[in-house]
Amino acid sequence: MTARDFVRDAPRYVFFTGKGGVGKTSLSCATAIALADGGKRVLLVSTDPASNLDEVLGARLSALPTPVPGVERLSALNIDPARAASEYRERVVGPYRDVLPAAAVKRIEEQLSGACTMEIAAFNEFSKMLGSPGATSKFDHIIFDTAPTGHTLRLLGLPAAWSGYIEMNPEATSCLGPLAGLSEQRALYASTVDVLADGTKTIVALVSRPERSALTEAERTYRELFALGVSNQRLILNGVFRAADQSDPVARSLAVRGELAIENIPEGLSRLSRLDIPLFPVELLGVAALRLMLSQDTAIKNIALSVPISQEGIPAPGLFRDLISELAGAGRGVIMTMGKGGVGKTTIASVIAVELARRGHRVHLTTTDPAAHVDPSLARGLPGLDVSRIDPAAETEAYRKEVIAAAGSRLDDDGRRLLEEDLRSPCTEEIAVFRAFARKVNLGASQFVVLDTAPTGHTLLLLDAAKAYHREVIRSLSDLPEAVRRLLPRLRDRAFTRILIVTLPEATPVHEAAQLQSDLARAGIEPFAWVINQSLSPLSVWDLVLRTKQQSESKYIREVREKLAARSVLVPWMITEPRGLDGLGAFLGIESQGSV
Repeated sequence: MTARDFVRDAPRYVFFTGKGGVGKTSLSCATAIALADGGKRVLLVSTDPASNLDEVLGARLSALPTPVPGVERLSALNIDPARAASEYRERVVGPYRDVLPAAAVKRIEEQLSGACTMEIAAFNEFSKMLGSPGATSKFDHIIFDTAPTGHTLRLLGLPAAWSGYIEMNPEATSCLGPLAGLSEQRALYASTVDVLADGTKTIVALVSRPERSALTEAERTYRELFALGVSNQRLILNGVFRAADQSDPVARSLAVRGELAIENIPEGLSRLSRLDIPLFPVELLGVAALRLMLSQDTAIKNIALSVPISQEGIPAPGLFRDLISELAGAGRGVIMTMGKGGVGKTTIASVIAVELARRGHRVHLTTTDPAAHVDPSLARGLPGLDVSRIDPAAETEAYRKEVIAAAGSRLDDDGRRLLEEDLRSPCTEEIAVFRAFARKVNLGASQFVVLDTAPTGHTLLLLDAAKAYHREVIRSLSDLPEAVRRLLPRLRDRAFTRILIVTLPEATPVHEAAQLQSDLARAGIEPFAWVINQSLSPLSVWDLVLRTKQQSESKYIREVREKLAARSVLVPWMITEPRGLDGLGAFLGIESQGSV
């Protein structure tokens, strides 16, 4: 499949999804621009809580369709979860203000304060664009730039989940308030499901890098979407690199790694139509650059040749091994890696956990990312290291059983049945995962806990939940578990929790990380350090494309070092992929391969 074929055959709705950092936003923007340039009226929509459409398009967007400068017939918007939740709360609560007692209205408002209210409210906006034809009738195509995979799969699964729940519990309440307020949405949700599954109206583009982990994630997404009835999928491999200079060991290694990943592409993905997009040497920011993304390779060479190579050095951040030594000095506590998807949070967390265990500490390595998989085999080769994963399905089932066991003896058969139905609400997962997160943090009182978090938007929802639960603790002497009661104070305690913001030396990861740092500050949480990962800057490269990419890193390394981070470390790109104990151990040794 060529880029021209992909654009020509695009149906009314096109979704871009995949692991964080694979280029979904760039590709969704490039596709929307190509369709608009071809005479179509196009609406580009971001469903990502940490959207960066504004920066990529070079336009100031809002929650309403906004014309994109420089592209006739193209409009774009960001679904604003906070605004959607506020409007949703008022729609639900408003009709009851003059009908129910003030105490009852207050209870409904409290039910609507959870993070999943924000999720379902944003989903309502998303559903209108798919299930309500009149909402987008003036557009020929709707292009969706979605959140990283785990969040998107939950989003796409919500219509069926809520439709079934509303049908079984029409008079009940949930964390979204009275379900009578949702019942009117049933037809909209059903229509949304139908549109998603209709291959004449919708395709889902699975975006991946030519890397083993990204392709594994894309395969998982393919199978889960297929189970939801969405079989109309395509595969886009972004950043395919062919080494022009075989004498450059970094270029040769990068090319070989990609070729091996493509040769061993998972079975499900191998059945899909595939589009390969080459690695661009410069950033895809602004309309002019995005127009080149779906062009031919000759344009890329011209871009690389047009960028002058400077010999100016960059400020030298500290060494990663020194950062680990300082972390080890605390003897216990929580270390959390945060940042945009695809920046290497899982690898950084794994390296830290392995090195701390090698130094004789007890360490528990885990992740809150629904799409991440920390390697369980690490624990088999290293005494003192435990590895786990917060599995949303397992945690939800365990929580359901716990609640039923605790309340079952006080309920008759009808009461127990109603409780079981209420616990089938999609909101139950939010509570279950949050409590599991609190338990993991609690382990840090006696050992190290290294916590790899989900991509930024999902993590911020988790922190919002922490603040909401903390307000509940202050407001009343509830029976919340001790781990939940103490969670937010522990996250704010720099002697207990050390936050590492992980980024790449590129515009979008750095600026999203800067916004994350601001959001953390509002929660009273201060990062311990920044980790600039997968940098070409310390390495000797002479391939033209890689030299150009190396050149573009300098200003972002300076921005982190001089404007954003009190402390930062720079981690070079590794020729050997960091896998297993040996690969992770070599991670620290690579710092001696080049000089900054």
